[in-house]
Amino acid sequence: MAPPVVAGLAAVLLDLDGTLADTAADLARALNTLRAEHGLPALAAVELRPYVSQGARGLLGRGFDLDVQDARYGGLRDRFLEIYEDCCAREARLFDGFGPVLAALRGQGFKFGVVTNKIERFASPLLRALGVSPDADCLITPDHVSRPKPDPEGVLLACARLGVAPAACVFVGDDRRDIEAGRAAGTRTVVAAYGYIAPGEKPDQWGADACIDSPVQLLALCQRWSA
Repeated sequence: MAPPVVAGLAAVLLDLDGTLADTAADLARALNTLRAEHGLPALAAVELRPYVSQGARGLLGRGFDLDVQDARYGGLRDRFLEIYEDCCAREARLFDGFGPVLAALRGQGFKFGVVTNKIERFASPLLRALGVSPDADCLITPDHVSRPKPDPEGVLLACARLGVAPAACVFVGDDRRDIEAGRAAGTRTVVAAYGYIAPGEKPDQWGADACIDSPVQLLALCQRWSA
């Protein structure tokens, strides 16, 4: 017989890059390969790390000093994604402690899913390489919704697929858009402060219910909320 779901909470929803998985090295590799193609020197991975949760938009902005309105953006984005596809799981890993945390949550009867702005073309093979798939109960990417985060559509779809009310879920992310999406959907929200917090951001002002410095703290938080 499965353990009973702890009262008050039934599911944990996770952002992918910067929350569940440390993917910065592979994204930095892809960006620096693209920079090399344009005769530019490599940027240090530690310098690029804070931009990872902003996806191609943030990384190309830092690596080529442009925004999405720039005429060069579309071509550079497509080439960046082409390069990234070949290395998206080369050095990526779960953040320290997340394997045991997920096992412990499972043992307490929680469901868990991933809600990411990373398209399925990259997210699915990455989760398989990390050993998370097929254990995750659902994966929601921009391929499944009409509007990505910060719109709550993806979080609400995840709740529906899990068969759990938003109020019985917690959504964890390292970007303001994650917290906005979770709050709009009606879930509890947690900032993954160990993730890729963009320069100038102040996570304590995002309006989240809690902030954690490590995945292990997520387990303790869920247990406290469920007491």
